[in-house]
Amino acid sequence: MTFGHPALLAVGLLVAAALAWAAVVVMRRRAAALAAAGVAAAGAGRGGRGGRGMTAGIWLTIAGIAALGVAGAGPSVTVPVSHANGTVIIAMDVSGSMSATDVPPSRLSAAKTAAQAFISAQPDSVAIGVIAFEQGGLEAAVPSTDHATALGAVRRLSTGGGTSLGSAILAALSAITQRTVTLGPNGSAPDIGFWPSATIVMFSDGQDGGAGTLSSGTSAGAGNSVPGIADTAAAAAVAEQAGVHIDTVGVGTAAGTTVDADGYHLYTALDEATLKSISQATGGAYHPASNVSELDGIASSINLRLTVTHQPLPLAGAVIALALLLLAAGAVFTVTRTGRVI
Repeated sequence: MTFGHPALLAVGLLVAAALAWAAVVVMRRRAAALAAAGVAAAGAGRGGRGGRGMTAGIWLTIAGIAALGVAGAGPSVTVPVSHANGTVIIAMDVSGSMSATDVPPSRLSAAKTAAQAFISAQPDSVAIGVIAFEQGGLEAAVPSTDHATALGAVRRLSTGGGTSLGSAILAALSAITQRTVTLGPNGSAPDIGFWPSATIVMFSDGQDGGAGTLSSGTSAGAGNSVPGIADTAAAAAVAEQAGVHIDTVGVGTAAGTTVDADGYHLYTALDEATLKSISQATGGAYHPASNVSELDGIASSINLRLTVTHQPLPLAGAVIALALLLLAAGAVFTVTRTGRVI
């Protein structure tokens, strides 16, 4: 227990101690006077009960004054409090395959609706950023506790281009660290520090232009030969090393469908294996979203990590209540036993 005003505590306890000493002195003098007058026995027989009641009232009153002294000092205790905190980056796949309609009205439209519901469900203590990714990652909204900005960024997204999940992960890590994160020589993972309160939530159909295969959170190859596209396995290794969880949301169906791109009909289907590998490699979770009902549950199924902080819990109110109870009890004893208020 700590006190905001220890000097007031000392004053309050000194006053209570002085009153207690005075009460003892008065009682002893009264007892000596009764004994000298030869009425001690009579006082004990006739007024003993009242005397005990008056004595109890005095001590309860003094205890109440002592409690008020403690309350005036501002007592508090430190208690651990768990709450959602940190940074969340919403990574939205806006590649051409996200225009597929196997999840109505389209994969991207359904993902946008689910992402907005997720953002709206988060407490103000969580900073949320948004990136859109095709072959690279474009920051649409910097991490902020102003969730309206993130909601607006999600609403403005539209489809186009290819996909690079690896580049998306690096762009999300750049948003978290507020500095550009790139792979080292031969796809090695750079040291970007430790960010245990950060989470990436990736909405995608899993179609990936990034090279490499994820296995147990390690990179399966060196860098990617396609300019601007990062190795997905190596990028996930950077996130895992930094303590950043990636939750993936698979938007699409295994049966798939076709989309029109540059005059061609291209087949596209949900690649759950890739998305599951990313989440498993970083300690996150995979969430299927192949239909409207599953998408509706995304906001409640993604659990952010809790941060335990220690916050002061003021006790002055409780101590004041105790003081009032003691003072009231002292007054009741004094009145009922002696017929006098003081």
